[in-house]
Amino acid sequence: MEITSMCGIIGILGEKDVAPLLVEGLKRLEYRGYDSAGIAALTNGSIQRCRAQGKLVNLEDKLAHTPLSGTTGIGHTRWATHGAPTEDNAHPHATDRVAVVHNGIIENYAAIKKELEETQVRFETETDTEVIAHLLTHYLAQGQSPQEAADNTFDRLEGAYSVALIFAGEHDLLIGARQGTPLAIGYGDGEMYLASDSYALAPLTRKITFLEDGDRVIVKRDSAQIYTKDGLVERAIRVTAQSGATTGKGQYRHFMLKEVHEQPAVIGDTLNSFINPATGKISIPQNILEALEKTPRLTMVACGTAFYACMVAKYWFEQIARLPCEIDIASEFRYREAPLPEGGVCLFVSQSGETLDTLEALRFCKSQGQTILSIVNAIESTIERESDLVLHTLAGPEIGVASTKAFTTQVTSLACLALALAAKTGEISAEKEAEMADALRHVPAEAAALLDETEEQIQDIARDIFEAKDMLYMARGPLYPIALEGALKLKEVSYIHAEGYAAGELKHGPIALIDESVPLVIIAPANDPLFEKTASNLQETVSRGAKVLLISDKEGTERLKHFAQWTVTLGDIHPFVSPILYSLPIQLLAYYVAVTKGTDVDQPRNLAKSVTVE
Repeated sequence: MEITSMCGIIGILGEKDVAPLLVEGLKRLEYRGYDSAGIAALTNGSIQRCRAQGKLVNLEDKLAHTPLSGTTGIGHTRWATHGAPTEDNAHPHATDRVAVVHNGIIENYAAIKKELEETQVRFETETDTEVIAHLLTHYLAQGQSPQEAADNTFDRLEGAYSVALIFAGEHDLLIGARQGTPLAIGYGDGEMYLASDSYALAPLTRKITFLEDGDRVIVKRDSAQIYTKDGLVERAIRVTAQSGATTGKGQYRHFMLKEVHEQPAVIGDTLNSFINPATGKISIPQNILEALEKTPRLTMVACGTAFYACMVAKYWFEQIARLPCEIDIASEFRYREAPLPEGGVCLFVSQSGETLDTLEALRFCKSQGQTILSIVNAIESTIERESDLVLHTLAGPEIGVASTKAFTTQVTSLACLALALAAKTGEISAEKEAEMADALRHVPAEAAALLDETEEQIQDIARDIFEAKDMLYMARGPLYPIALEGALKLKEVSYIHAEGYAAGELKHGPIALIDESVPLVIIAPANDPLFEKTASNLQETVSRGAKVLLISDKEGTERLKHFAQWTVTLGDIHPFVSPILYSLPIQLLAYYVAVTKGTDVDQPRNLAKSVTVE
């Protein structure tokens, strides 16, 4: 069963009414899913619920009219997997004995449902989660305690899930479990919390324990008892670095636009973490460079946008550092059982650090004796905790579902890593190293100038092309993955069908798609060694009626402007850092096309920010 999903869960044992705190926590989790939302609380010992279809504001409206009281509660923001995104299917699911919120998929729910139906249990929803509530109630009816019922239920469940439970009459009890999807415990002053990630708990507490796969927890107001099937275990309590500040849009209409404009700053923050201020050189921890220096091959694995970051990095690692690389999509890699070399290093790239396909690929590589290096943005994620070596991108929380600043900081980090490795192994001269490091240091300023100079022009171009049904993107070399990323961004936020191609492949089939109704975006700076070949490809498409948007530098625009319907001209950018900076106009194009079409830019249909089940 391979269904994409992501949900957010939170549980609170509080000292005052928990409904407002649950809603605030769900606001910080809404990036994980926004098909429906709901909370449940214990009111005078009985379970009361409030649920709503659609975004969280709908739940807030219902609570304003019918508030829930109680100091014990759970909440959920849902991304639909089993069952349509209706109020009936919204979490929490409950009986008169127990309420449950759940992130993930119960793979054997059909068998459990059939078994329970034979005992006259009536199901009211289309969800897999409802079987948890009824199975718990079945065990409670046999006289079992809440913990016994929970353990017997968890023993029956198959799949990837995290769960939080409250029980009627039990005001000082939360029970949770983690199996494959994240769950954290928060420690407050006379209060305790459970949540999908530390970000949701940041306004409430900075003391966090991250559960591991197979962990279960009994939470009371003054303690948390963590155990597995084999008995009690201890997990570290750490002071999280997450900020308690609520992320807002500021002056921007959408989070996506805000995050596009944050890129000069966050790329700068990321570079500052790698550049030695005394020498101006890129500084990467020696244990990471030594592992890469010794490995016969680097295997890079990621999903979606992060995979395109790896595609860019493959050019750098092979051309600059002369390190053989293999790249793969995580969901394919883990099932093809690739042979991995002795002494191999596997690099995993993820914004959230929780992407299940990437995490399972990591675990496969670990089982094959590989050294695990990860590049993550989210602090204290599962991928980070299961890696041998870690580098952080410093993009900060990315709320818009379509990745922008996370992508460019990933590419920036990979550029630093490849350059530092090339310098350590002597594959480039000191002069070349200094030149490329200098190019990296200039990226934040160039990014700021690029955004300022091109945004209004791109907004105008978007008005010309927003009615297109199909679009093509084309580039070569390290910019080819940027064409793929540009097509993905457009698909994600505008719902226009788009495909990216290596320019040399156009004549091997895709050129049949060219006509005047299909805009073609060509990324081709004149200082690209393959510029002449891309220019030739461009002319082939124009002769067949293509309307071309050319993204180039001043020389490239001057040479090809007669063939282009629209042009976006960037400054004179060093080829090494072109993939970082040429990402920005394609992000702006996707954004403004989507805004012109009137789509939901920050929360596109059918997408969630992080994918923690297959």
